Amino acid sequence: MLSCADNELLTRTSPDTPMGRYFRRYWQPVALSRELPEPDCAPLRVVVMGEPLLAFRDSTGAVGLIDPRCPHRGADLYYGRNENASIRCVYHGWRFDRLGRALELPNVPPESHYHQTIRIAAWPVREAGDIVWAYLGPPEHEPPQLPQLDFICLPPEHRFVTKKLQQCNWAQSVEGAIDTSHFSFLHMPAPGVPSNRNDDAPADEKRLRWIREDPLPHFSFVDHPVGFVVGGSRQADQGERYWRIAQFALPAHSTTPSTLPGETAFGYTWVPIDDHQCWIYTYAWNPDRPITTEEHAKFARGHGVIAEVDERFVPLRRRENEYLIDRRAQRESTFTGVRGVAEQDAMVHDSQGRIADRSRDHLSPTDAAIARFRRLLLSEARALNEAGREPDAPRLAHAYRLRSGSGFAAPTVPFDQVMIDRFGHRAGLVTGADHPDPTQGDA
Repeated sequence: MLSCADNELLTRTSPDTPMGRYFRRYWQPVALSRELPEPDCAPLRVVVMGEPLLAFRDSTGAVGLIDPRCPHRGADLYYGRNENASIRCVYHGWRFDRLGRALELPNVPPESHYHQTIRIAAWPVREAGDIVWAYLGPPEHEPPQLPQLDFICLPPEHRFVTKKLQQCNWAQSVEGAIDTSHFSFLHMPAPGVPSNRNDDAPADEKRLRWIREDPLPHFSFVDHPVGFVVGGSRQADQGERYWRIAQFALPAHSTTPSTLPGETAFGYTWVPIDDHQCWIYTYAWNPDRPITTEEHAKFARGHGVIAEVDERFVPLRRRENEYLIDRRAQRESTFTGVRGVAEQDAMVHDSQGRIADRSRDHLSPTDAAIARFRRLLLSEARALNEAGREPDAPRLAHAYRLRSGSGFAAPTVPFDQVMIDRFGHRAGLVTGADHPDPTQGDA
């Protein structure tokens, strides 16, 4: 369990909090690139860690992220005119570029010092992996390189990227993702629905059976410079162990554990909107081949960990409509009666409350990754806020190119060797790649 004080430290990310200051040392997704589809399109309101901001794509195609309030009389620049590589306030015509510089102040005398001193706050922006990223750290800090997440480093046709609203605190949603033991129940067929024991059964059916029949996996870890990789092993056929391996990378990136060689991988990045809700940027990528047209359409409709969402990226099955739970289906076909892996996850995460009271937790051995996550984030935030030590991870961009998935091994093979056999590296790091700079533009 966590103390109430530690739970507060872990979950709160507004600018005046220790975790908020820590998160702001990292690049944060603030929008999908397709939410700003063309130069001079409509601006986009965004809220990140409790701060209302405004994103816009200027006439050159570059994205800016600025304070949404005009410094003249406080009018909202969301209603501004996007023109001539700038955004113009419609109240009195003050015009600013994406760096926050005042370009035109029509109702200010030419000799006024306003022309040299008036600015609006603006933040560094990059585009990579079909996502708009922003650095919200101290203005005097030089932004680090973007984290070289595997999906970012691949050609665009090898990935699918989207996002969904999650209606609870960021930390409890992350914990749900790195808790791979819950698959033995939450995502299973209803009790009594038979598992396929045929050795010739498809791989998916075998994997489900192994997970269902062993709800107490044994967990092992490898720490790396930007987080850790966790492997949970279960009994498989012919005396082998079935390993499901997931990554966690600071401050809030994770990958799913089910991918076998050649299959498409999935991952997430969490961004707090405020302390009671967050965006989950979700991506599918295949290092070996492009995502097919059929796969792209399937993901766009919602599939597995990719939720079915509306045009605002709000899940169709969510807190307000009780995830459209079907009690008959819960009795007869699925363990939850809720359709969709992502939606089943959201249901249990949200059900804990907007911010779960972790002082009431009673952890078990299968919660080892959750305990490790909490210790890591709390120690990192304290090191920055109490000792003044800047985190190392933001400056280790190439250490983020991590992979995870499923594998098989004899019971005597240690986790380090399982990782080397499956990924060629004990932590799952992609090595020998060119690591091209994925950024598109600079602000």
